[in-house]
Amino acid sequence: MQPRPAWIWQQPDWPHFRWDEARLAAGLARARLSQGKALGAARLLDPELSREAFATILVEDGLTTSAIEGERLDAASVRSSVARRLGLSTAGLPVPPRAVDGLIDVLLDAARHHEQPLTLERLCGWQAALFPTGYSGLHPIRAGQLRGDQPMQVVSGAIAHERVHFVAPPREVLDAELARCLAWIDDPPAEVDGLIRAGIGHLWFVTLHPFEDGNGRLARAITDMLLSRDEGQPMRLFSVSAQILRQRQDYYAILERTQRGGLDVTDWLDWFLAQVEAAADSAETTVANTLAKARFWLRHQSTPLNERQRKVLNRLLDVGPKGFDGGMSTRKYIGLTKVSRATAYRELADLVAKDCLRPTGKGGRSSSYEIAW
Repeated sequence: MQPRPAWIWQQPDWPHFRWDEARLAAGLARARLSQGKALGAARLLDPELSREAFATILVEDGLTTSAIEGERLDAASVRSSVARRLGLSTAGLPVPPRAVDGLIDVLLDAARHHEQPLTLERLCGWQAALFPTGYSGLHPIRAGQLRGDQPMQVVSGAIAHERVHFVAPPREVLDAELARCLAWIDDPPAEVDGLIRAGIGHLWFVTLHPFEDGNGRLARAITDMLLSRDEGQPMRLFSVSAQILRQRQDYYAILERTQRGGLDVTDWLDWFLAQVEAAADSAETTVANTLAKARFWLRHQSTPLNERQRKVLNRLLDVGPKGFDGGMSTRKYIGLTKVSRATAYRELADLVAKDCLRPTGKGGRSSSYEIAW
């Protein structure tokens, strides 16, 4: 008697995924409606504002796709890398680390060149860009190459108390498996809806886990590429990675259930479509924030401000109407601009006098300010 397969890739009919189209119909329709609204909202922006909005999403993508894996990137460094690549102002922003530049390069390549084939060479280039030093943390890895002969497992927990969440296909079958996956991504059956293609591509790639590190980020970059192909647009105004981060526990749970199951992946696709819907719904907020930022600078185009003040205002404007948690305080101003307390206090008071900022209503040591929209 044959043992029951432990993992989806051990199923005898792997990788012939199946799904219940009737069960997915309502979720697919909702996701398409939200996607259409996002495309409509984008038409409100002229080319320059479209670039600003795309920069906002690209920063969010970079921060959140890393945060899903537990890596917290410096937001200013990510903004700097995005601004440099999109030709936006980098005033007051730091020079980003190579790994941050590499991540943004991957995300941009996936979106801007979505119609190009996803070859093994291109994929290895993406992975090498994520690890430009050849290290993941303190550990050397095979950057730009498929993983070695060691078993690839996804585990959690302390040493001697690890829990195995997933075991990927062995190295001896990886080349053929990955070639089949990439061929499907570039030439899927015509009758498969574009959003379904994105969900299948994500699941298939992350199940193969072809690299020693970076597989999750690459799976989400592939998802972005397939969504851009579906829309026929090099820029999108919503971030699926940001939505996945908001549902991070559910993301890992549905992946584990799916990878331990059979080839019917309806539950995974239903969950994935719901994330696309929720992510696309946020596009209207992105557009509204971009327009509000443009109106703010139009109103203050003749207001005399120094570079530090502009830097702080742009940071607050990038966050949007919700603002910083607790508002902009003297302490936060000092942290952003590296000036003395007296200078910070004076420049904040000047911004209030010029109607750029207004007090949040808190006084004393907790005095704080927000954008005067």
